[in-house]
Amino acid sequence: MVLAAAIMGGMGLLFGTVLAVAYRFLKVAEDPRVEAVETMLPGSNCGACGEAGCRGLAEKIVAKSAAPRKCTVSNADGIERIAEYLGVDAGKEEKRVARLHCAGGLGRARQIAAYEGYENCRGAHLVGGGGLECSWGCLGLDDCEKSCTFDAITMNALKLPVVDVDKCTACGDCVVACPRDLFVLEPLSHHLIVQCNAPLAAEQARQVCKVACDACARCEQDAAPGLIRMVNNLPLVDYSKGGPARPEATHRCPTGAIQWVVGRQFQTLEEPAAAGRQHG
Repeated sequence: MVLAAAIMGGMGLLFGTVLAVAYRFLKVAEDPRVEAVETMLPGSNCGACGEAGCRGLAEKIVAKSAAPRKCTVSNADGIERIAEYLGVDAGKEEKRVARLHCAGGLGRARQIAAYEGYENCRGAHLVGGGGLECSWGCLGLDDCEKSCTFDAITMNALKLPVVDVDKCTACGDCVVACPRDLFVLEPLSHHLIVQCNAPLAAEQARQVCKVACDACARCEQDAAPGLIRMVNNLPLVDYSKGGPARPEATHRCPTGAIQWVVGRQFQTLEEPAAAGRQHG
């Protein structure tokens, strides 16, 4: 017993010494600026920059593989402070926000059954679609609101989620939470929002929801060449191939399925006008 204890103790001492020597000669000294930059970042660890947290972005900023403005959550003063501290250009990065591709809330989307199951969207989606005839529309049971750690989402009277663009960090939690993939992270300057996700056409679309896209393609005709094309009975806005985007593309939409949105997507609760009402 004594011999075994001595052997184990000797081995522990040996390995400890080896590790201590290895640490001394192999350790990589961390740039102290990383910690300084991390303290200047918001500390929200939202992931909007593509990193797991603010620490990861701080390391990239110090290594000059990312610009300070890669953090779209920080305010202008915070970004300039980092740029001045490191003596680098602040860079350019546009703020992104979550946009909902559905406007078929209470009284708009056709209800064909009463859902009395577990009160969350994922449960309703799995069990009869929550009683909605539209298999693609918002279920209105606030999974997205509960998932948002920044309190950027609230449910309005139509049971549609409203995103506060000032609070939204584009972290993507609502994208993951929505079982029908209705949220998309988009640049704030992308004002043309298709508020429908149902691949239906004509009367079949209008029957399931008052504000469904009926695939009339008027928006495609009225937009700048190449900006909008119809894909699977829905308008696809491609800012990389066409432009510029203008509100005129929404003016002849018969259901209000495509809107020119500036700021919050759903500011009012009235029925969308067929003549492309703007949201401010």
